[in-house]
Amino acid sequence: KTGDGAGILIDIPHDFFVKNCSFILPKPGEYAVSNMFLPQKENQRNFCIDIFTKYIEEQELEILGWRDVPVDTSVLGKIAAKTEPFVKQVFVGKSDKKQSDFDFNLKLFTARKQAEHAIRNSKLSESSRFYLPSLSTKTIIYKGLLIPEDIKLYYTDLQDPTLVTRLALVHQRFSTNTFPTWDLAQPFRYMCHNGEINTLRGNVSRILSRQELMESDWFGEDIKSIFPIVLPGKSDSASMDMVVELLLMTGRTLPEVMMMLVPEAWEKNSEMSEAKKAFYEYNSCIMEPWDGPASIPFTDGNYIGAVLDRNGLRPSRYSVTKDGYVIMSSETGVIDLDPKNIEKHGRLEPGKMFLVDMNQGRIINDEEIKADIVTKHPYKKWLDKNLVHLADIPAKKGSIKHKEDALDKRQVVFGYTQEDLNTIIKPMAQLGKEPIGSMGNDTPIAVLSEKPQLIYNYFKQLFAQVTNPPLDGIREKLITDISLTLGSDTNIFKINEDQCRKLKIQNPVISKHDLDKIKNYKNNPDFVVSTISMLYEVDKGLNGLEAALEDLVKQASKAIDKGGNIIILSDRGVNKKLAPIPALMACSYVNHELYKIGKRAKVSLIIESAEPREVHHFALLFGYGASAINPYIVNEIVYNQVENKEIENLDYLPAIKNYNKAIGMGILKVMNKIGISTLNSYRGSQLFECVGLNTKIVSDYFPNTITRIQGVGLREIEKEIYKRHKKAYKTDEVDADLNLEFGGQYKWRRHGEKHTFNPLTVAKLQEAVRSNKHKTYKEYSDLINEQSKQLMTIRGLFEFTNYDPIPLEEVEPWTEIVKRFKTGAMSYGSISKEAHENLAIAMNRIGGKSNSGEGGENEERFYKDLNGDWKNSAIKQVASGRFGVTSNYLTNASEIQIKMAQGAKPGEGGQLPGPKVNPDIAKTRNSTPYVGLISPPPHHDIYS
Repeated sequence: KTGDGAGILIDIPHDFFVKNCSFILPKPGEYAVSNMFLPQKENQRNFCIDIFTKYIEEQELEILGWRDVPVDTSVLGKIAAKTEPFVKQVFVGKSDKKQSDFDFNLKLFTARKQAEHAIRNSKLSESSRFYLPSLSTKTIIYKGLLIPEDIKLYYTDLQDPTLVTRLALVHQRFSTNTFPTWDLAQPFRYMCHNGEINTLRGNVSRILSRQELMESDWFGEDIKSIFPIVLPGKSDSASMDMVVELLLMTGRTLPEVMMMLVPEAWEKNSEMSEAKKAFYEYNSCIMEPWDGPASIPFTDGNYIGAVLDRNGLRPSRYSVTKDGYVIMSSETGVIDLDPKNIEKHGRLEPGKMFLVDMNQGRIINDEEIKADIVTKHPYKKWLDKNLVHLADIPAKKGSIKHKEDALDKRQVVFGYTQEDLNTIIKPMAQLGKEPIGSMGNDTPIAVLSEKPQLIYNYFKQLFAQVTNPPLDGIREKLITDISLTLGSDTNIFKINEDQCRKLKIQNPVISKHDLDKIKNYKNNPDFVVSTISMLYEVDKGLNGLEAALEDLVKQASKAIDKGGNIIILSDRGVNKKLAPIPALMACSYVNHELYKIGKRAKVSLIIESAEPREVHHFALLFGYGASAINPYIVNEIVYNQVENKEIENLDYLPAIKNYNKAIGMGILKVMNKIGISTLNSYRGSQLFECVGLNTKIVSDYFPNTITRIQGVGLREIEKEIYKRHKKAYKTDEVDADLNLEFGGQYKWRRHGEKHTFNPLTVAKLQEAVRSNKHKTYKEYSDLINEQSKQLMTIRGLFEFTNYDPIPLEEVEPWTEIVKRFKTGAMSYGSISKEAHENLAIAMNRIGGKSNSGEGGENEERFYKDLNGDWKNSAIKQVASGRFGVTSNYLTNASEIQIKMAQGAKPGEGGQLPGPKVNPDIAKTRNSTPYVGLISPPPHHDIYS
């Protein structure tokens, strides 16, 4: 009965209110009305009413009257009843008859925000119940913690036949990222939303940082009182609605605002008009996309429409009837319609807008809507004059050299291994692609490892789940983009050429030459660049590191005060006395501290660091606020590899370009795992969680990041920096050791990282299988189980708390238990034919079920062998690539498993390298021998 919440937005029913109000109302449009959620306690309710009245009167508006809203509480579920607010209606009149509609709405917005903040910050025990679903001259919202069919039963107004409306926006909420409450029921004031805004954290952080730049003659001094624009703890839909509301107060129209927040995929669209591209590019300098799978209906009472995300990952279908109705919903058939009355059906396409002009009574198509909006200002002229492209700035000829210690010393200081050089960096510089490897990882997580760890290894990427599909960055390349702009943001209330005085970088993984361009670009006074050192005095230890981090913020703040709008955080200059601050920690700390002191929107951060070398490192730096990254030691390593002919048939600059391209593609893949299309949206979104960092270091240096398992702190991080530094630099007691460790992260090596599966455990397993001896298998299993206890896995740290045995007669016989055994879904191709078939035989013998994985099965296996064994997998998997999926394959299944995501690499697709696709595997998968096979991250035909 409680549900996640539902509601309806309608026209203000003026005639109904005239009939039911005990006071006189002016003409429609001359007053505003809202349902108001209030505390149940009378004294607190009166306090809220007094506060609201005070702010209304301060705006020189008039309270026309109040009306108790009749409700039927008997329809509420138990949870809804416990948190039910008292509902009243408030009617507010203009200052005078000459007051414009825009000024009236501005003052209504100001008074409501001021009252919200005052009551929210009060000591009322029921302050959270105060909420105005709307305060509009056009629309009113009836909503609550209800199921849809109970909306009109609870609000008995809606049963009155004299309550008439031209439009209705109805939504039933399914809560995925916040707990259901009365105020979070949809619709909101201007929109509702089906889907997920994956970039929410970054979007909210950046809109809050832009507050420091906001000024408006319309608001005057009152503008500070409406902050924060986005209230904390609200859902993605509620937060987005608050930003829509703010942008409307800048004089923009509702369709224009929706185009800013949910732009089409314009970056690679060769068929889009120049005017429309210019509009989107101009506004990308102001506002990053609110990105994710989303269908967003919206209305201000004059227009009602909907926009679909750039991927089209949420369905929106509409029908137009001959008698003048337009019905749009997430599916067809929501409302019964007579087929004879249908004029046409349609669906909303990716990035497109559907709009009905309620005053003209007509549907406006996407092109007509946008043609008017994109020609309102000379966006193309402004861009051509002000937007600088890094690629257009001439590069310095010849090499760029810095006075630094030898490369071999610095490699040791920054923890490089032979694996980093040969397994990660070299293949990317040679081929321009991420190296392919097995996704299985049997090494300890960073906090359990005995080897020194970079701080990046304590972070895990979040990935798309619940109702939220990952993206296919290969097949959906058109909708992705990794370009970023650098420079200061400006006042969002201004629509002028100042907004696009930015420096645009197509791939923000930049070379030494690119960084040199930025540092020495003197032609344009709009860009003021400062470099701040990310080093600390190593002998001062923990205190020195803490002080250096504090000093970073002070220096950044001073640079901004002097007009700086691009800050380079650099760890160049490592020597015997100076060690590097972890670049991720420095980036995150400066990013967040500048937010706190109200200066973040004035500056872009560039990271010049020797630390990042693999995709995960770059993704983290962008996720915590970086706008460009120069991995300068990688540039030097690649130079040496080219000179030594380790990288073949390539000069230095093309090899660097390949490496940067490979990292860019890798970042795209990471973004796509969480369902994000543009790096502009991903930047600052912090879509990571920590594993093994303690709460103090996370709250101090990585605020708003989840850490569920405690572990190391700043002291331990500093000790690891110290150890690497001392290894590189000779002291009186110890000689320098400049030999790079092998690493052993990707392959087992003696004295390298520990692996669960190592030569000893593999040998014992093979011996046990060959000899069929339980004793040998027991030796193997003991090795594996003992490793778990030796800090190899988290599960190995768990202990039983209850050793009381259960009587055997209460336990099922093993013959019944094993019927529930199911093997992991490993495809033929990822494992050998022998292993795949033996798993099936074993499960069929004991009555369990083997899983085919996504690679199909040879049809010969569907029939039993002469000895009674059966190689048929009872569970047949259907993955996104549909490899080997035929009607015969499916009919020989006891169970069909549709794989929504990879278990080993959630949010990514499966990949079988070409050399593994031998003729037999190709035949089984219905593919071509020795051609690599990639299954997409999502199923393209079953998006929700």
